[in-house]
Amino acid sequence: MRSLSDQERDRFLQEVRVGVLSVASDPGRPPASMPVWYDYAPAGHVRINTGAASRKARLIRQAGAVTLVVQREAWPYLYVVMEGTVVNTEDPAPRDVREAMAIRYLGEEGGRAFVESMSDVGSVLFTVRPDRWLTSDFS
Repeated sequence: MRSLSDQERDRFLQEVRVGVLSVASDPGRPPASMPVWYDYAPAGHVRINTGAASRKARLIRQAGAVTLVVQREAWPYLYVVMEGTVVNTEDPAPRDVREAMAIRYLGEEGGRAFVESMSDVGSVLFTVRPDRWLTSDFS
């Protein structure tokens, strides 16, 4: 097992993968964890879009920090863990950003259709500055 270089980590995070986001939860409950689509620019920030009225959005606003785990689920296993601080919140999330993220995961036609189908649901865009990285490559 070895750690990834910064360039390897950046390439991996640019691949289309679903991440698992964890955020501090309500008192007496464990951290909340949920699958998320994300956007990442090399050596940059992570962006996460979610429903503005969702529990996830409320918890992210409260905590101001999140952990994102992205993994390759087939051998050879590889994962990236990012702990970060929320540095910007856009409410409502810009439509062009929501479309770009949906197109990344669903393709041109599917992404645009998805955003259109969600046009009556308010969304918020969180920008997260990576503070710490943990990576492992089992190949």
